[in-house]
Amino acid sequence: MKIYPYPSIHAEQRVKETLERGLGFTKQDQEAVEAYLEDVKKRGDEALVEYTNRFDSDKVTIDTIQVTPEEFDIALKSVDAAFLKALDRSASQLEQFHLRQKENSWIDTPRKGVVVGRLVKPVSAAGIYAPGAKGGKTPLVSSVLMGGIPAKVAGVPSIHLMTPPMENGSINPHILAAAHRTGITSVFKAGSAWAIAALAYGTKTVPKVDVIVGPGNIYVTLAKKLVSGTVGIDMIAGPSEILIIADKDANPDFLAADLLSQAEHDAMASAILVTDSQCLAENTVAALSRQIENLSRKEIAKKSIDRFGAVLVVPDIETGIELSNRLAPEHLELIVKDPFDYIDQVQNAGALFLGPYTPEPMGDYIAGPNHVLPTAGTARFSSALSVENFIKKTSLIHYSREAFQKEADDVIRLAETEGLYAHANSVRIRK
Repeated sequence: MKIYPYPSIHAEQRVKETLERGLGFTKQDQEAVEAYLEDVKKRGDEALVEYTNRFDSDKVTIDTIQVTPEEFDIALKSVDAAFLKALDRSASQLEQFHLRQKENSWIDTPRKGVVVGRLVKPVSAAGIYAPGAKGGKTPLVSSVLMGGIPAKVAGVPSIHLMTPPMENGSINPHILAAAHRTGITSVFKAGSAWAIAALAYGTKTVPKVDVIVGPGNIYVTLAKKLVSGTVGIDMIAGPSEILIIADKDANPDFLAADLLSQAEHDAMASAILVTDSQCLAENTVAALSRQIENLSRKEIAKKSIDRFGAVLVVPDIETGIELSNRLAPEHLELIVKDPFDYIDQVQNAGALFLGPYTPEPMGDYIAGPNHVLPTAGTARFSSALSVENFIKKTSLIHYSREAFQKEADDVIRLAETEGLYAHANSVRIRK
């Protein structure tokens, strides 16, 4: 990992590379995803099972693609007590946090004879996607919780989980245990773009949903992008990223470990340290070089660090925060003295982690806030997955005859100014 003084030409080039790295898909990727979507839309279950057989498991059939109650029972008996304890802590703390996000409908009478308000209601059905990873051997249990819990808190009555099966045609029991804890009983054995297509368009077996959320590979991301508008989605998620702002007293071993926690995701991930201490910069690079050799995913981490990693030495912490606001990182760690003093200066970040004992993985699994976060600079205008992704807000309006008469002429004038004479007549005819 290289060290750059900031501001400088070379530092600016590295920042530019990070900002412009994009989603990393090709024209061929998009064409392939479009074909999968269209095929599932036309052939439904037949296409869904065909792709699942080809890419994940030849044991899955139309009759077995949905997880049965018996499979849930087997899964719950096969996971250990320590996992269930950790799962329950995570789910409970996520529920507590997301309950704070609930909104109520409201009605107001701002003027005599006028009633306005907003009706807040959940969508009818939601689809949660959870990657299986490595043929289901490294299940993303947290994705089940992060998608399912805000949907449950929102009051969505019908929630369906899509996740790829293991080679033997079953779902990893840890995924099913997480679904059970979340209250999701409708689980289907399918992954990638064809799973997203089934949720977006519906099949004979898979219900059509209103919203699809959850992370995935580039095919999942592209599929969500293409069905957006047909259904709601959480976001178009790019590669993972972390930016750490640290002062001279930070522990370089901590910093190196936190940078690698994101670099190991994929070769497009970004891991950047910003510090006002040249000594800390050098010690962190040395610590990272030692730690990376012990990672099972060290080749991926090395590519990420080489392409999009950097240590930027700034004149002061305030300059570091200005730079961070430009990058709008998915994860921002403030490992400085009195980190709460800097909160007001942070304008753009998906999630903010304060202090040396708040590494990013605490937010990934157990802290309470959602870990599905805006990436690629989109924290400038978007937010974490929340209860709000699963609700609709309907405006409510009522006028009495007297209130209508009082305001009608102003509506007529505004409508005719816009050239919308039928609008004006809709009001005039009632006068």
